[in-house]
Amino acid sequence: MIADVLTVYGKEVAPTKKTARNMSYKINALLDWWGDKTVADISAKSCRAYTASKTAPMAAAEIKLLRSAVKYWHQEYGPLHFMPVFWTPQANPPRERWLTKSDAARFLFHARRHQHLRRMILLGLYTGSRPGVILSLTWDQIDFKTGVMSRVPRGAKQDEKKRAPKVKLGRRILAHLRRWRRMDGKEVKVICHYKGRAVAEPWQTWARAREAAGLDGITPHILRHTRATWMMQAGVPIWDAAGFLGMTVKTLEQVYGHHAPDHQERAANI
Repeated sequence: MIADVLTVYGKEVAPTKKTARNMSYKINALLDWWGDKTVADISAKSCRAYTASKTAPMAAAEIKLLRSAVKYWHQEYGPLHFMPVFWTPQANPPRERWLTKSDAARFLFHARRHQHLRRMILLGLYTGSRPGVILSLTWDQIDFKTGVMSRVPRGAKQDEKKRAPKVKLGRRILAHLRRWRRMDGKEVKVICHYKGRAVAEPWQTWARAREAAGLDGITPHILRHTRATWMMQAGVPIWDAAGFLGMTVKTLEQVYGHHAPDHQERAANI
């Protein structure tokens, strides 16, 4: 039964991953639809039926996890008599949405009552770091003497799939960080409530500020997307921008290159 496959994967593999909590949500979603089925029921047709009940990106991510779970069962508890055929929807084209300077100012204004959310927004806009990096950030990852922020906690290994190089901090965000550091005293986490409680997922306050600012539908990833867009619009050399963001030059060029002021200039004037 697929329920057994997913349960084993959830107990033996998911806890070893950094995205364990997110994986548990996906496993529960898969169990609701696939739980009473067998591995033999997995086919391109059944995967398309599953996708019809979801958004395409969500279905693609969950079917990918299902494939990994089946492969793990095959290796550890199998072998299965056959490996099923999986089908996933095509990836959506790169998102065009990003925040203008006025959007960002309006969002920050409506987040003013939630200090932890303001910090998250400012760090995202000024460093282009992923939400997970920002939410786990501790004060010892920031070197005020050199003005450099480490995206990886001390002693932790860098994720091979998600590049997270150190980032040089600009004057404005450094000024914010110095002020926050004075306010926090002995606090360890950068993103925290005033009462010292760490913030794991500030999605409720994010949603309230988002709606008040009239920015429906934006997710925390838009902060990184916006930083990349602003850098391209400002004409920052693509190698410098890629190193700053921890992206490959290829990804930056494909997704954000059209924002550069001289996009296709050389090709147009040959």
